[in-house]
Amino acid sequence: MARIAGVNIPTNKRVTIALRYIHGIGATKAADICDTVGIPPERRVHDLSDAEVLQIREAIDRDYMVEGDLRRDVAVNIKRLMDQGCYRGLRHRRGLPVRGQRTHTNARTRKGPARPIAGKKK
Repeated sequence: MARIAGVNIPTNKRVTIALRYIHGIGATKAADICDTVGIPPERRVHDLSDAEVLQIREAIDRDYMVEGDLRRDVAVNIKRLMDQGCYRGLRHRRGLPVRGQRTHTNARTRKGPARPIAGKKK
């Protein structure tokens, strides 16, 4: 099992699909990494040599912010918004949708399960 950026990527998948298991790498970045390293996209992870895995590791470390660094950066950005007290920060603080979605109905993912209100009947 190949270990890249602290993540065990699956061995029986194609390289472009397996790289997506790393937080911060999606379809486009995975294809770019394969192009820069020179690996055909239909190649499987278990077919890679140790040198190719090392090249992928170095390309990711050099060009992209992934995993722990990315999570920390996002957390710092959210904390900065909350400390400023701006509208987006207040929405994060209250656990409500941040990007303008409606909250009268829906928004259950962000707000959590519905809590009944005592004495309210229609």
